[in-house]
Amino acid sequence: MTDTISGGFTRRGLLTAFAATALTVAPTYSKAAGFLRGGGDIRRIKMYSGRTGERIDMIYWIEGDYIGDAVKEVHHFMRDWRTNDVKSIDLRTIDIMAAAHNLLDVSEPYTLLSGYRSPQTNAMLRSRSSGVAKNSLHLKGQAADLRLNSRSVNQMYRAAAACNAGGVGRYSGSNFVHMDCGPVRTWGR
Repeated sequence: MTDTISGGFTRRGLLTAFAATALTVAPTYSKAAGFLRGGGDIRRIKMYSGRTGERIDMIYWIEGDYIGDAVKEVHHFMRDWRTNDVKSIDLRTIDIMAAAHNLLDVSEPYTLLSGYRSPQTNAMLRSRSSGVAKNSLHLKGQAADLRLNSRSVNQMYRAAAACNAGGVGRYSGSNFVHMDCGPVRTWGR
């Protein structure tokens, strides 16, 4: 739907132009599932990669529609930095990440530790750690390992788990939280 507003602007055009300055109230944990079903006009993802030095602050969804170019940028950002391979990241994972970030009410971007992993990278990591799954959802572009300096692993874990939309792993010893769009489950300490 594109309602034309006086002056020839469309409603979508105005939302896009002013989205960066939009202020939204973070939903409470009890409303997390509703947020994922569309309780909001704008979805945004903010991340930093210490491996590549790249940053992203991207509005990727407006009024029920994913923005193709923005989603492509998120896919590229979440690539396997070791091999530079890019895979489409499951949009459900991006939505979970964005919803959890909103629930935490922070302006700090996530630090992305791992998004997509190529089979070579996953095999290398498995050879170094028993905690890396052979059939990891990272291989399918359905998982991310994230950190926030301003929030504890427990706070991030609780926010992601409140979304009740996928898997959430707590890795307190390594200071990160795993989020994926697989079956709803939690693990870790």
